[in-house]
Amino acid sequence: MFHARMNTLRTRMAEKDIDVALITDDDTVYYLTGYYDYLHMEFGRPTILVVPRDGPSVLITPSIDLNTARSAARVDRIAAWNDGMGEEWRAELPAALKGAATIGIEPDHMPALVRRCVDELVGAQNLTSLTPILSKMRMIKSTQELQLARHAGEVANAMMNAGRDAIGDGVPEFEVALATSQAGTRKAAALLNAHYDDADMSPNTHFLQIMASGETITKTHHRASTRIMRRGDPVFLCFCGMTNFHRFKLGFDRTFWIGEMADPSQAEVCEVALASQQAALDALRPGVTAESVHAAYAEVIQGAGYEYPFRCGRATGFSFLEAPQLVTGDTTVLQPGMVLAVDGSVTVDTFRAQIGDRFIVTEDGYEPLTDHPKAIDQLIL
Repeated sequence: MFHARMNTLRTRMAEKDIDVALITDDDTVYYLTGYYDYLHMEFGRPTILVVPRDGPSVLITPSIDLNTARSAARVDRIAAWNDGMGEEWRAELPAALKGAATIGIEPDHMPALVRRCVDELVGAQNLTSLTPILSKMRMIKSTQELQLARHAGEVANAMMNAGRDAIGDGVPEFEVALATSQAGTRKAAALLNAHYDDADMSPNTHFLQIMASGETITKTHHRASTRIMRRGDPVFLCFCGMTNFHRFKLGFDRTFWIGEMADPSQAEVCEVALASQQAALDALRPGVTAESVHAAYAEVIQGAGYEYPFRCGRATGFSFLEAPQLVTGDTTVLQPGMVLAVDGSVTVDTFRAQIGDRFIVTEDGYEPLTDHPKAIDQLIL
């Protein structure tokens, strides 16, 4: 799988006359080589994958992660470097870039210290963005990736069910986060044991739980806090960051109420959010543009008198955000094998409702990956 991806990258590089690619995004490094579980944070220790159009690939990585690289990375050579010794990670770059007329980089994912070094070694006229090539490669998921997507959906469903069960009058938000994390980890562990042979892959969920309740409900990306939830409160749960199965990400969210809907006006807002997602799903199929799905969703929201909404959704895979996005201006034609989050949402001054699920685009429509009740009477706990 990784060998085939590397060959595809080299073919695309040849088509665009790119001599060398410098890959610095963690998710792309994994996509191409299988290398993961190094630091994954900006810590002054860059990892760089060098892919010549013709020649052996080189993984430049800190020596502290050498054993992990040896066990996971499908590359021709590993060049380990140590803090404070010689030129560190810079030592490999002059030879790697020598004679290259065009060098492909990921401008939005290259650490500033690496970019400064590259700029000193070559002129700006020699650099080009590799992002369009990589984005196109990653849009259509392989059979193996679609299996990961389906399993990620199972993990997300387990997390949503556990979160729903934990919500209640007198319960602090963080208890919900603990419940979802445990349920997701246990489900992921079961799937890893049953279907995969990578013993190093962690089943643990990632990210802080996104949730809001009561008066914090309009804070879209509020994290679970010590706030005590009360009867009548709306409660928002989102798993866009936490569900990260075998490095595959997805989006999934619901809005609940505890016992009753204390403010009846929230029902209308929620109904419009539900209708906007359904309009997007009615438009979702291969052959249409990404922006047309967003337009169907936005029309329902604006038609009901609410403000123009944020994007309807986005693609995910090994990254939280991939191409295409379901948003005005994205003219990408949808194709089978894309994995997309599709949301319905409405925000007013004192309340917001959001319903989101994950789907695979199929030959004749879509396949849902997440499954949880949506009707208002099913969301009042």
